[in-house]
Amino acid sequence: MSDNPNNQFEPLILGFTCNWCSYRAADNAGLARLKYPPNIRLIRLMCSGRLDPQFILKGFAEGADGVLVTGCHPGDCHYVEQNYKTMRRFKLLHKTLDQMGVKRGRLKLVWASAAEGMILANEIEKFVEEVRQLGPLNWPKWDKPLEVVADYEVVVEEK
Repeated sequence: MSDNPNNQFEPLILGFTCNWCSYRAADNAGLARLKYPPNIRLIRLMCSGRLDPQFILKGFAEGADGVLVTGCHPGDCHYVEQNYKTMRRFKLLHKTLDQMGVKRGRLKLVWASAAEGMILANEIEKFVEEVRQLGPLNWPKWDKPLEVVADYEVVVEEK
């Protein structure tokens, strides 16, 4: 945080992007020299529909303050209807995160075609600011062995 002269919280954002549309939009944003915050770490997937919800939860558990999922516009998916599956999973993930005490604003879904580099750059910028306003997630790290999970110890028998 020493690079931040205002000592302002800088969130770490994990971004899952569709290979065919939104990853290409990010690439086009770079080619057009459009600026967006360096807070995001993009991971390219073949399709947003292939994103396992566990990857999102693991991202939060490993220190991400926000997760951005991007893909092709509904109806334009290269894998027919996979982005509709993404939408259904997204709703379930919001419910799961609500139960875990994670605010909905930390997980965002954006549709961006390959030609929409400016839109994607703007959405990334808005999302970073939204997460910055929420502050750090501060999910507790599992620094204890799995045998000590709650307020009690589980006895593990050795074989």
